[in-house]
Amino acid sequence: APEQPQNLSCIQRGEQGTVACTWERGQDTHLYTEYTLQLSGPKNLTWQKQCKDHYCDYLDFGINLTPESPESNFTAKVTAVNRLGSSSSFPSTFTFLDIVRPLPPWDIRIKFQKASSVSRCTLYWRDEALVLLNRLRYRPSNSRHWNMVNVTEAKGRHDLLDLKPFTEYEFQISSKLHLYKGSWSDWSETLRAQTPEEEPTGMLDVWYMKRHIDYSRQRISLFWKNLSVSEARGKILHYQVTLQELTGGKVMTQNITGHTSWTTVISRTGNWAVAVSAANSKGSSLPTRINIMNLCEAGLLAPRQVSANSESMGNILVTWQPPRKDLSAVQEYVVEWRQLHPGDDTQIPLNWLRSPPYNVSALISENIKPYTCYEIRVYALSEDQGGCSSILGNSKHKAPLSGPHINAITEEKGSILISWNSIPVQEQMGCLLHYRIYWKERDSNSQPQLCEIPYRVSQNSHPINSLQPRVTYVLWMTALTAAGESSQGNEREFCLQGKANWMAFVAPSICIAIIMVGIFSMHSFQQKLFALLAALRPQWCSREIPDPANSTCAKKYPIAEEKTQLPLDRLLIDWPMPEDPEPLVISEVLHQVTPVVRRPHCSNWPQRGKGTQGHQASEKDMMHSASSPPLPRALPAESRQLVDLYKVLESRGSYPKPENPASPWTVLPAGNLPTHDGYLPSNIDDLPSHEVPLTDSLEELEPQHISLSVFPSSSLHPLTFSCGDKLTLDQLKMRCDSLML
Repeated sequence: APEQPQNLSCIQRGEQGTVACTWERGQDTHLYTEYTLQLSGPKNLTWQKQCKDHYCDYLDFGINLTPESPESNFTAKVTAVNRLGSSSSFPSTFTFLDIVRPLPPWDIRIKFQKASSVSRCTLYWRDEALVLLNRLRYRPSNSRHWNMVNVTEAKGRHDLLDLKPFTEYEFQISSKLHLYKGSWSDWSETLRAQTPEEEPTGMLDVWYMKRHIDYSRQRISLFWKNLSVSEARGKILHYQVTLQELTGGKVMTQNITGHTSWTTVISRTGNWAVAVSAANSKGSSLPTRINIMNLCEAGLLAPRQVSANSESMGNILVTWQPPRKDLSAVQEYVVEWRQLHPGDDTQIPLNWLRSPPYNVSALISENIKPYTCYEIRVYALSEDQGGCSSILGNSKHKAPLSGPHINAITEEKGSILISWNSIPVQEQMGCLLHYRIYWKERDSNSQPQLCEIPYRVSQNSHPINSLQPRVTYVLWMTALTAAGESSQGNEREFCLQGKANWMAFVAPSICIAIIMVGIFSMHSFQQKLFALLAALRPQWCSREIPDPANSTCAKKYPIAEEKTQLPLDRLLIDWPMPEDPEPLVISEVLHQVTPVVRRPHCSNWPQRGKGTQGHQASEKDMMHSASSPPLPRALPAESRQLVDLYKVLESRGSYPKPENPASPWTVLPAGNLPTHDGYLPSNIDDLPSHEVPLTDSLEELEPQHISLSVFPSSSLHPLTFSCGDKLTLDQLKMRCDSLML
């Protein structure tokens, strides 16, 4: 037989609904089973309905119970029958109020109105006529906790007084026909509505940053946080910023902005204060006033031993020690952090939190991202000054994804300067600790040398002094975090030229040149220099050719020239000439000049050949030359003038010794004239020794030129044959081997 049905219950949904009952069939017998539901009421009313479904556990009578007799009792029973037998449930007795469940309220609406300083709203809805009890629940949209209110005989209306301004709420209503009997209806559909705005009640949290522009101006950047919803009590339309100079008490600037930051430029002199307030459609909040001061000016107020440790994926724990100054001077701490970004960071969002003076740690989590480096500052503020300390920190880190990119290598004073581009922020993967510069010789298998540089935000170049000149090196860079070293960046080749400093060379050269020009411009120095150069000439250049007049043959045969006359035609024939040129007559035209020739009084006047020949002309030789008989031919006037000129030239070719430059000069006899500094005719001895002295009118015309010729004048000798008053080219022969005429 089938099992007995259990937990029979009946319900009518709404006043106009029908009666439906449910039950539990029990254990399945796997046999075909029929279920019969029977309802009995007052006045012997009976309703019955069958269900031939094998799995039947629900039946609707299709009849409506009316509230005419709400206290009348009704009894329901279900019977299960199969071929093995039958079984019936326990009867269930109920009244109209017990089984009727009202329909959920509908047409819910809300109305807000202003009543003193509290938002008041009225909730309206529609309900069935027999409903006696309602319950309301509401909550802010972002909350999980419901506020519950029970209302008796509300007649579709209820006032709520504890709602927050400018907050979105959810509302639901349920109904019941009797206080104790029956069941609650299902909850109505949710009504969402936002309460109206009211004046802001909170005060803005304002912070600022100050930077100097020049000696007279500074840039002030103000930042503030948004008010919470409960403090704003409405949509903030704008912020009002007032800048005031405290000394004069005059309001300098009033500005309205919709942003949460404001920047202006003010003078560095004077005491400044700012006030910032928020405004919505209903009014403004109380202004927040702060005095602009140097936040890091007081070194004794700077927090000590600041550290930043990763607490979790999105948190950094910042700890510090109180400043050395009296702790009672510290009114509060401010922890500030912003993402580290090389270059201009005025556009980077700034975050901060305030901590009471008795705290020495803060957990920062706002806008903290993993693998991102943050610059963290801790400020200790007193009434009129502040001190600060800073550190870098990150919540999570790993080795950088790439190394720095070397963009330039320049040579500076024997060293090189390496410049590089910073690693992109998204590839740093945390806070950088060091840079490493590697270098080695090109095509070398040796281990590279390296230089480790502490990381600084603004650094992008570094010198290296240990490279050898004229060697080609390969250089590259890496970066390090606490997690490890990055891969190497780009490679660059460089060869240090090792050029000397041109300034160190040019400056001494200019000084030496000026000194040398001054020295060489002195006349006495020129004379001494040329005398030194003459003494240093090689022997082949200064060797003196012996005078034939001093030979033994010339002494033995003093007039051999008269007795032995070489035939001119034979002498000319001995010189082979391919072709006799046409004779060219050379005439000497001399202006009559009467120079004065002098020599020093010193008795030891040297011959020029003393330095190389090791002897000088003896007194006997000089007497013999002076007493030589004159030639039988008389010199014509033109030839005598020529001889006078030769005497002048010869006398000028003889220089006094340097140690006696002031010796007087006298006229030399014709026989005492040296014959190695100029050309003299062979018949110079024919000149009378008592020649009239030359006039002194041409002493001023005496040249000061000093010859530097490498050919000595002694290499020129007079001709040994007489050619009359005229000399032609066919009578002149030159020997190339001895450079003699």
